[in-house]
Amino acid sequence: MARTRSTRASSRGGWRDRHGRGIRAAVTGPFLPPLRTRIDLFDLTVSAAASYLRDLWPEELATVRFEVAAVPASVSSTGEVERWSVYASERRIVLYRLPIERLARLHRDDELHRRMVIESCVFRAVAELIGKDPWELAPDRFRHF
Repeated sequence: MARTRSTRASSRGGWRDRHGRGIRAAVTGPFLPPLRTRIDLFDLTVSAAASYLRDLWPEELATVRFEVAAVPASVSSTGEVERWSVYASERRIVLYRLPIERLARLHRDDELHRRMVIESCVFRAVAELIGKDPWELAPDRFRHF
């Protein structure tokens, strides 16, 4: 026996909801914040650190582009996996998310320490680009009075 479409489904132009319960809501619901993924947190941390350094070094970092990639295209000649690449001629820094996240040896695995590892990689990459020591980039940030 052939099934016929219900009148309710046909009145909406062929659109069907699940068992007549209405349109599905977001996974997090209307009262919860959207989900935060590791990729989003990584991008947010890189952009915050880059913005902080641009405020401190506006002339040196005015035209620098910060990019995030999953992994480097090739393994370095030493056999180590690079955490970042600096292209001085192109004024570009590429940070590699997976090596930074997975190869970090954290003594405490929480959001603060993961963020500190990401920020330290941004600082070291910028220091390599402009020819300074990473501790010279923001000396007041590490002074505790």
